Amino acid sequence: MPDSPLVAVVDSYGLSKVLVDEFRKRGTSVVRVQSTPEVPAAYRGPFDLSDYVANIVHQGDLTATVAAVAAHSPTAVVAGGEIGVELADALSEALGLPTNGTALSTARRDKYVMIETIKQAGVTGARQRLVRTGQDVREWHRSVGGRIVVKPLRSAAGDGIAFCDSPDESAAAVARIVGSENVFSMPNTAAVAQEYLRGTEYMVNTVSRDGRHRVCEIWRTTRITANGVADLSDTVYLMPRHGRVQEQLTAYAGQVLDALGIRHGPAHVEIKLTNSGPVLVEAGARIGGANLPHYAQIARGQSQLDWTVEAYLRPEHFLAHHRDDDPLALHCAFVGLVSPYAGTLRAYRGLDALRDLESFHEMRVAVAPGGHIRRTVDDLSYPAVVVLMHESEETVLRDANTIRYLDGPSFYDVEPVTTHDTAGDRR
Repeated sequence: MPDSPLVAVVDSYGLSKVLVDEFRKRGTSVVRVQSTPEVPAAYRGPFDLSDYVANIVHQGDLTATVAAVAAHSPTAVVAGGEIGVELADALSEALGLPTNGTALSTARRDKYVMIETIKQAGVTGARQRLVRTGQDVREWHRSVGGRIVVKPLRSAAGDGIAFCDSPDESAAAVARIVGSENVFSMPNTAAVAQEYLRGTEYMVNTVSRDGRHRVCEIWRTTRITANGVADLSDTVYLMPRHGRVQEQLTAYAGQVLDALGIRHGPAHVEIKLTNSGPVLVEAGARIGGANLPHYAQIARGQSQLDWTVEAYLRPEHFLAHHRDDDPLALHCAFVGLVSPYAGTLRAYRGLDALRDLESFHEMRVAVAPGGHIRRTVDDLSYPAVVVLMHESEETVLRDANTIRYLDGPSFYDVEPVTTHDTAGDRR
């Protein structure tokens, strides 16, 4: 064994590097494992490997990859993001490390199998159908009626999700999805059609050790109808740790984790709180996205990042303290700007007004002036994001509403302004 602990992180890309940084802050060395020979298109570009003691690229031979990882004597194997979940399960199982195992790996990645699996375990889940053709989904939509949701089986970040009010819309959505590539550059061979769940959507970020679960943070989402998307997520709010709604969500999330066999490590559970109770949207056996655990760490003094490290490096401490309250209690919101245009961005009109908001904490600009901006249709197409943080919840709510008031057609100087953006219409 090495003098200091070492963990293997599978598919650390983009913002998921924050988990690697958290391990390294605790004096832990990290081996990076890449689950695919080619980097998915969404993550291509230069990235720094200097923080890793090795970079192992999985070429499809599990035995060879197990041997390469075993040579570093890791304490744990952790999924860095959604695409790495199944390989992390296989490696941790083969190496005899804390593992969720491979028996339910598919249920933790395939959105159709996921919902069927929790329902078989007695957990409430949505009505759904696996579909491959327009005729498949038309027949099912007619039988269900109303609005349905069509989405890829193995994607993320809102990629390809469509809210459909007619069988023809559903058929068109399936035609767009099947045969195309998802956000991870993998082919979509089928889609899942699900009943539309009405209610507020929450994101519950957890960490588990030996089947004991810690709810690290709960985020409440708000949604708008924009750019042809009926249910576009625009803002998420960090909720207080305790409350009637939080207890409902905590209990249900625990049932989902148990049904999916998530006994170790981080998870991200998306839940709609309907009139009949909580219902799963989807779950991932990895840290929450959009860097939300990082902001929760600032607002609350600890987050899913800290608890993931504790679960793997200090399991006894995790089990003894996983029900403790957070040390801080600031309020936080993550507000996405919603571009109505596609074209070349000349300038934003009013960024300074956003920076002057009382609870302003940080701004992340994804599209700078001179770059190509597209209509916002999913989590990957916000041109910029504003993070708010304050001791007063009312101040955060007021400033989030002010951002939505300022953000609109006049906020963007775009040339040429178009009414249709092919690259931005994946919904």
